[in-house]
Amino acid sequence: MDLEHVPTALGRMLHTLIVSALSSLRSDENADAQLVLANRIIELLQHEAPKAGVDASDNVDPPARLLRAVLAPSSGPAKPTEPERPAISLSLSELLVNGPHDLSIGPEVRKELASADHVDLLCSFLKWSGLRLIEEELRSLCRRGGALRVLTTAYMNATERRALDALAEMGANVKVSYDTERTRLHAKAWLFHRATGFSTGYVGSSNLSAAAMLDGTEWNVRLSAIDNGAILSKFSATFEQYWQDPTFRPFDATEFDEATARSRRAALAPYLILDIQPREHQREMLEDLASERAHGHFRNLVVAATGTGKTIVAALDYKRIKAEWPRARLLFVAHRREILDQSITTFRVALRDGAFGESLVAGERPDRWEHVFASVQSLHAAELEKIPSDYFDVVIVDEFHHAAAPTYERLLQHLKPRILLALTATPERTDGASVLGWFDGRIASELRLWKALDDGLLSPFQYFGIGGGPNLTDVKWSRGRYDVASLSNVYTADHFFALRVIQEVQKKVRDVSKIRALGFCVDVAHAEFMAAAFTRAGISAAAVSAETKASERAARLAELRNGELRCLFSVDLFNEGVDLPDVDTVLFLRPTESATVFLQQLGRGLRRADTKECLTVLDFIGDAHRRFRFDLRYRAIVGGTRRSIQREIEHGFPSLPSGCVIQLDKQASRAVLENVRAQLGSGFRGLVDDLRGLVQRVGRVDLATFLREANVDLEDLYSNGRCWTALRRAAGIEMREAGPGDESIERGLSRMLHLDDSLRLDGIRAFLAHDVPP
Repeated sequence: MDLEHVPTALGRMLHTLIVSALSSLRSDENADAQLVLANRIIELLQHEAPKAGVDASDNVDPPARLLRAVLAPSSGPAKPTEPERPAISLSLSELLVNGPHDLSIGPEVRKELASADHVDLLCSFLKWSGLRLIEEELRSLCRRGGALRVLTTAYMNATERRALDALAEMGANVKVSYDTERTRLHAKAWLFHRATGFSTGYVGSSNLSAAAMLDGTEWNVRLSAIDNGAILSKFSATFEQYWQDPTFRPFDATEFDEATARSRRAALAPYLILDIQPREHQREMLEDLASERAHGHFRNLVVAATGTGKTIVAALDYKRIKAEWPRARLLFVAHRREILDQSITTFRVALRDGAFGESLVAGERPDRWEHVFASVQSLHAAELEKIPSDYFDVVIVDEFHHAAAPTYERLLQHLKPRILLALTATPERTDGASVLGWFDGRIASELRLWKALDDGLLSPFQYFGIGGGPNLTDVKWSRGRYDVASLSNVYTADHFFALRVIQEVQKKVRDVSKIRALGFCVDVAHAEFMAAAFTRAGISAAAVSAETKASERAARLAELRNGELRCLFSVDLFNEGVDLPDVDTVLFLRPTESATVFLQQLGRGLRRADTKECLTVLDFIGDAHRRFRFDLRYRAIVGGTRRSIQREIEHGFPSLPSGCVIQLDKQASRAVLENVRAQLGSGFRGLVDDLRGLVQRVGRVDLATFLREANVDLEDLYSNGRCWTALRRAAGIEMREAGPGDESIERGLSRMLHLDDSLRLDGIRAFLAHDVPP
């Protein structure tokens, strides 16, 4: 070994030994013993290596404290605040692979920017979808005097002008290689300089785009100057060489546009591919249905996220049934004409029969009555009396979460088909009524939104919660929702809020002239109010509702698809069943009380399309009525309990499905957190919601897990005559292997709560083993 490498080799060996020795002295109470040993080692170095410069100032004074930040003194009355810390310690290196439920580079870069003094970025491609994820943090860096230098290229027209304009406007120093045919720059790297010496960097495969920063199969190494200082020094020196290279010239908008125009190729003519072969997840659903029927279950519920092709599954399932049973009569039921029209088309393609199906809706009546696609409204009591209960062999009910409504209840009570297939994205109802009773408490096949997003079946979304919306604390509340008239009065009277919506759209969307947006409004007056405001601002818009003629609704949708309209404002119209894959922006312009409706509206933009990289969601949030529940909308996405949602909000939603991000600005975060915290004490109904959400997310749940995840004390659960069994029943979940002695155990547990801790502990532990299956 070369003598120059001996100190490094021995130092690594000693590091391992010293860390092991210090760990052996670790105590839960204090670190005094560790400090004593550390200071003795320092004293030995002082004595044995006096030329090393180690002296008494290097000793660690008790008590043990960890340096978390170095803050500049404040010149005013406000105290300096600690910047957000990256999840990885500033002194450690790590590998990030953008895996599901693992750290992604995008959120980590945001946190790194908060404490950086200046930043260098080397990146082949810059896209607006990636830049906007960290835009506020970059602006903050520039505002506090931090230098931001960016090197990128115009290669293959991948870099977007909007991103470069934004960087230049915020004060970044940007240089571009304008060669669009080839590039030497394939590196992707960040360097976060810190005057404290705790500089860090990222080197890997991620360009600045939403996919690369969040869910792409990307590998990035996080480097720390503490344990990889030599590599970061080489990074810094090499960046300086590139910065001085004449190949990279200062960003000039005109030069950039000319370079990209020269290389632009004519777009391919649009084409349509109809593929009736099931995708892998649809094949699994079909197999699940076949298995259930093989075990004697002929009433089955399929729960699948919006956009994953429930209707295709139903059509292929019926095709399989029809192959074995050619004369099987079919009734397909939905509650909107648009759903029925799309469903007939899907069945015709799947069955390769252009004449398949007849409609029973809006005055249309079937002739043959063999394959009927009917609205639930047309199947009123008088019509049902004409249909023998066993006339239809197969009944398919779409959007089955409506089944607890009287119209559906009457229909399902009357019909006795050999096979019942129900489809829904969200079986939970706001009123707590369960639809699982029709299926012996079973779900035959299930693909929830978060799983569909993780699997890449849907378009990822970027959700921005924007605070400062109208104050709704005093708006009339009745029957679990805001009074529509009162709510509309608030929104239609606020012209400044409408202008702010337009400003935020222009700020967050890459190119407003190309968006296809849906805005969800309170009522017709509000929709027309917003459409007029957008039109005045030069964004072509229209309003539609259930009151709009069907032909006019179809025309507006066609105009949205072909780009004649850029935004369509609706009222309870496009919540479900309408296929709009080109929609790339969703605007929540009213508070949505129902998690089901929230998911349905979000789902309008989650279908994948070549024309969009991700779905942009703008949710305008104001102070809410005390009975409004923000936690329900976020639990609809990530699952879990009210307490876990509070943690998600406080930590920036680290557990989102792959490729998705939720960002709440300060005002929105305050309003939402205050609301969620207030709901934590909302009583037994809140515990029921927590249990349902927890079972959906993790499957089997025992009492101990529930108490921990819901942050509930045993005394709280067993107050006012409530208990674990009652909670399970109220949540519509039966305990597997429950026996007749459970109630007596419950009574015993209740009595234990009044005993001393030492007497009740063993009995409580025994009871905590009882579990709840999914």
